Amino acid sequence: MNKIIGYGIVLVALLCAPYLVYPVFLMKVLCFALFACAFNLLIGFTGLLSFGHAIFFGGAGYVAGYAMTKMGLSPELGILAGSLAGALIGLMVGSLAIRRQGIYFTMITLALAQMLYFVFLQAKFTGGEDGLQGVPRGKLLGLIDLSNDTTLYFLVLAIAVGGYALIMRIVHSHFGQVLKAIKENEPRAISLGYDVNKYKLLAFVLSAGLSGLAGATKTLVLGFETLTDVHWSMSGLVVLMTLVGGLGTLVGPIVGAVIIIALENKLGDAGDWLATVTQIEWFRSIGESVTIVIGLIFIICVLVFRRGIVGELAARFKRS
Repeated sequence: MNKIIGYGIVLVALLCAPYLVYPVFLMKVLCFALFACAFNLLIGFTGLLSFGHAIFFGGAGYVAGYAMTKMGLSPELGILAGSLAGALIGLMVGSLAIRRQGIYFTMITLALAQMLYFVFLQAKFTGGEDGLQGVPRGKLLGLIDLSNDTTLYFLVLAIAVGGYALIMRIVHSHFGQVLKAIKENEPRAISLGYDVNKYKLLAFVLSAGLSGLAGATKTLVLGFETLTDVHWSMSGLVVLMTLVGGLGTLVGPIVGAVIIIALENKLGDAGDWLATVTQIEWFRSIGESVTIVIGLIFIICVLVFRRGIVGELAARFKRS
């Protein structure tokens, strides 16, 4: 009952948020929160560390952007095309990667992602180093004009909530329990008769498809797609979000995404404000040191909050 009340309060806050905070910033946070939750489905509940998830996120963004820009598809069809592309790339990468375990699995995902990165760099439809520009927002179902930021925000919120609800359903289903069993003790899961590789592959494809959904939605929001989203650093960023928020928790990746994206977008403004208030010009350089600040936060979380912020808080509440 308390959880239902909590989710209700959060939902009401999200519905009111675009009238208080810049909607585009909120939409970016929602997209990355969904991306982090999708990644957490793989690492937090299946125990598979992929270091190539950016390729699903950015690849879906390219496909969705191309579909809406060059093919004239509506926003909902463009997002669907991007999500399916993410799942398809996930199927191809996962089919090869799940043949190995541990660090070998991680390195295979990284290597394949880097190969696809150079494909996107050379491909004509991606725009190369210039990226894919001028992606139109269009009209949802041919009726609702998405050019207004607030209107688009509610669509992005519905997508993020729907994706999160799907992840919750997966985690609490029989399939999700098998994934947890594979993470905890894979040999025992095999001895119980489960086809472990099949479950791993399906989890990988689901995670890739949901990452693609987040990437396609982000392209619609910002109106462009660049190589940044398919670079290995984006894979590292989503790992950071998940670890900071809480690995293996449902809410943790959302908290991690909010913290990291807020730092990336608002740290410079905070530095300017501090410089104005204190008359110390050094604070203005804080905005140029985002990676240093994020790195320090990661180190602190690893040393002090090993379960992540949400995981550590949940553990302390249980003890009390």
